[in-house]
Parts: sequence; C-alpha cells; structure tokens
Amino acid sequence: MKPDQPTPRCDATRTETLPSPLLPGAMLGVLGGGQLGAMFAMAARQMGYRVTVMSDTADVPAQRHADRFVQVDYSDIARLSHVASEIDAVTFEFENVPAEAGRAMAAVTRVHPSPDVLSTTQDRGREKAFLAEHGFDTTPNRLVTTAAEFQQAVADLGLPGVVKTATFGYDGRGQVKLTTPADVDAAWQTLQADRLVYEAWVDFAMEVSVVVARSADRSVAAFAPSLNLHANHILDVASCPAPLPHEVAERAERVACSLAEKLDLIGVACVEFFVTRDHRLLVNEIAPRPHNSGHITIESAATSQFEQQVRAVCGLPLGSTRALAPAAMANLLGDLWRDGEPDWGAALAVPGVRLHLYGKASARPGRKMGHLTACGLTVEEAIRAVTEARRRAGPAS
Repeated sequence: MKPDQPTPRCDATRTETLPSPLLPGAMLGVLGGGQLGAMFAMAARQMGYRVTVMSDTADVPAQRHADRFVQVDYSDIARLSHVASEIDAVTFEFENVPAEAGRAMAAVTRVHPSPDVLSTTQDRGREKAFLAEHGFDTTPNRLVTTAAEFQQAVADLGLPGVVKTATFGYDGRGQVKLTTPADVDAAWQTLQADRLVYEAWVDFAMEVSVVVARSADRSVAAFAPSLNLHANHILDVASCPAPLPHEVAERAERVACSLAEKLDLIGVACVEFFVTRDHRLLVNEIAPRPHNSGHITIESAATSQFEQQVRAVCGLPLGSTRALAPAAMANLLGDLWRDGEPDWGAALAVPGVRLHLYGKASARPGRKMGHLTACGLTVEEAIRAVTEARRRAGPAS
C-alpha cells in the first residue's frame, strides 16, 4: 500500500447506511485537556469546526484553543452524557476513560473511537488477548492475577522479562524489568495491582511506531514508520523515515491498517512495534489516539495526525500521508527548566528548527512540556538539528 493513498474498503457483506459526514461548523468534543487535545482543537478550528473540551482539571492546554470548556469528572456519567448531547461527535486525547462514560455518551451522539475500542486498548490483558485472537505477533506474554500465577509465568517464559500493570501505565510507569528470581517478589510487592502482564524480554533491534487512521467510510491510511528512541522510558527523539528495509516498512503499515480494521476503529491510533534483528514485527502496544511520535507529521507530512483525526471522526475523506521531507522530533521535558526558563532564542538559532510549547502551568522532571521539530535533506540532518537546539536551550538533566 502506498502511504499517501487511503485504501477504500469495499465489503459486500456490509449493508448499514453510513452516517452523513459532519461538515465544518459542527461542534466536536474532545475528552481530555492535554497537549493532544490542544493540537486536535487547533486542527479542528483551522478547518472551521467548533470545539468543546471536557477535562477533569482546570487551566489545561486544550482549554486555550476551545470554543467551550467544561470541567467535569470523568466518572460523572450523567453530566458527561448531558454535555455530549450538545455535541455532534466526541473523540478522546487519552484512552483511560471509564468505558461506562464512553457508552453513555455514545447513546446520545457519535463517539469515535468506540467505547469497545477504548475497553480493549486501555487494558494490557485485553489488548494482548485481542492481538492473539486475531493472529498478530507479540512478545510472549502472560496475564497474571496472583503471586503464584506470576511465579509460574516467570518459570514458563523465563528471565529476563518485564512485568507491567494491566491498566494506567505509560512513559515507563507501572512496569518493572526483572533480571533475577529475587526481582519477582519485589516487583509483586512494588506494583500492588490486581492484574499484571508478564512479558518475556526481546532483544529487539529498534522500536518503531505507525500512526494509522480509519474513517467512517472504512477507508484507512497509515503514515510511514518512525524510529523511537527513549530515555528513562520516555520518548526522547522520534525520526522518520525509520531505518528499515522498504519491505519491512510497508509490512508495518499493512499490519497497522489491519489492526485498525480488526478493531473497527474510527479515528486515529498509534501502533508501536518491536523490530527484531531478523526483521520480525512484534506489536507492543496500541494507543487509540494521536501519539507523541506522530508530532513529526505536523511539519513533515501532507496531512498532520491531528487533521487526520478530525477527518476520520467527521467521516470525511482521509488526507494524504505522503512524507514531505525527512524529519525528527525531540521532546522537551520539565527537566529543561531546572535553572529557569530555557534559552529559546539559542534553540531557534539552529536553522530549520520549530518550537511547540504546550502551555502547561508548571514544569516537573519527566513532564512533557513541548517539542522541537526539524526537516532536513536527510533524517540524520534533522536529528542533529533538534538535538543541538535542545542542547542550546538549557540543561538536559
């Protein structure tokens, strides 16, 4: 599949009538007020839509780009349902939304992705079971609910390995690497969760991600894979194109598109892969929303992941995912503010670098405060630009 050509779905067994596209002027809702919600709101308003942001926290980045802001607890089903009844379609900037809330909103308006997709992807146990059921390759893994099951999983799958909480884990939170038998009891005591997933360690060559979109008309399109480099379990630098053989890159896109279809996704998702040294693709995680690694698309693709989310949620034709140039992105964490405000002038003196700050109220170590992007004649040139700009901005640790 060519990455700049959405693939139409023509399934003769489908008889349902697709809803009419939502055109500019409609009110779109986004649940969550962080940077992903802010960038969705910016893309939507640029296209002529109105935006309602719903968040359980006041003074959030997305609030500044919304036509309407509603502070609401995500467990307040009745209020969420009432707010949703005044919105033409609701989407999400993060997946840890109570499924009951999604179903209540879906009873009164369009909700994309569906509550079923959220339910599958917000729990690692259900996600791994879904992937196995549909034949997608993953790392060897086991869902465990007791200490005895945990010990048996380690005995069966071996060490080293990684144990993760089934829910609410991101940026390295809720996971522990195990290297010796003594680590097993310690990890069980540390994580204190009812459900854990134990994964065998994979000596992979690299981690890549593919952002994929699927619209209500069943068309699907994937962006080219990006290479993800992490520091302290947090994405540090993403770059595209990833250093993959052409056949492997195309296979990653096909797998991502197939996953979107099997999930019956409407919206945008990111599929994270481990690439083994013999070029096997192992699905690590699915995020049913735009992704940190996909920020590169704002400058480097014909359509950004956020415009693509708007198009998919509204039932419009998907945009081209054609890459305009090699590109890189470097995250800006709160550590950069250790000695005060970073030197943005020095950072922006690096040719071709662009700055995105999210407008968060306070900087904390490990908190994503913004990112830098750059395009170049080569991906190496783009990586050098963003890393040099970040170095000039201030302390890295």
